[in-house]
Amino acid sequence: MKTTLKTILILVCFVAFNFSQAQDFQGKAYYMSKTTIDMNNFGRPGMSEEDKKRIAARMKDALEKTFILTFNKLESIYKVEEKIEAPGSGGGGRGGFRSMMMSNFVDGNEYKNVKNQSFLQERELFGKKFLIKDSIPSFEWKMTGESKQIGQYTCFKATGKKIKYGLDVNNARPGPRRGNESEQASKEEKPKTEPEINEVDVVVWYTPQIPVSQGPSDYWGLPGLILEVNEGRTTILCTKIIMNPGDKEPIKVPSKGKEVSRAEYDVISKTKMEEMRQNFRRGGNRSGGGRR
Repeated sequence: MKTTLKTILILVCFVAFNFSQAQDFQGKAYYMSKTTIDMNNFGRPGMSEEDKKRIAARMKDALEKTFILTFNKLESIYKVEEKIEAPGSGGGGRGGFRSMMMSNFVDGNEYKNVKNQSFLQERELFGKKFLIKDSIPSFEWKMTGESKQIGQYTCFKATGKKIKYGLDVNNARPGPRRGNESEQASKEEKPKTEPEINEVDVVVWYTPQIPVSQGPSDYWGLPGLILEVNEGRTTILCTKIIMNPGDKEPIKVPSKGKEVSRAEYDVISKTKMEEMRQNFRRGGNRSGGGRR
């Protein structure tokens, strides 16, 4: 009996020690995220190349961002690095339908816990706050055996597929403005009531030198920190890593906003985008997106 009690006590102490170690260990990884635009599918029919490039330049800040991933062995929080905008910069200029869309669909902090498989993200849609609450994606990674150096870290390549939720700037088109109303009405899409499930191929590079199953955004599930992600026209690349910083930052679980699943938010956001698209077609060019 005493031996059994002693064994249980040792196991409890071991688990408690590992948990405290996981909580005490922390790292910070800085990532540059860049999304390119398909210029052949950009803007309205007949728009000049000069106008396309000018609008693309205005959208650059929204398509190129720096994120910070704060992580320990169990949890991580991924958020945009705050920057002070110079006077006259940012979203003040007119960038057409896509710029309107991005200014009203705001991504917030992303939290994941690899132990209980939970994922939370704060998002804002036309001023209304949502809290996406779901499980983290289940990746079936395939190791390729390829390796390369990213900074001082040796990284290995893995490929997989991911269900793509959310809006794609390359597919956000306002459609024709006023014209033949009956023809236009027949072409107008109806708001979606079910989420569209789209799979996208992804390629990642991870380093076993930092043995945590973490990565940017909702990426995880490899025997090392993911330092690079290639997903469609988006590339996420780690530019700096700080291990065990002097001032450890608490990893706070997001809690603000109306709770929805990813699929539910996907339907809400695409329905709202369709409302905004139709307003734009009618010449409204309003960012309010209709009644709330």
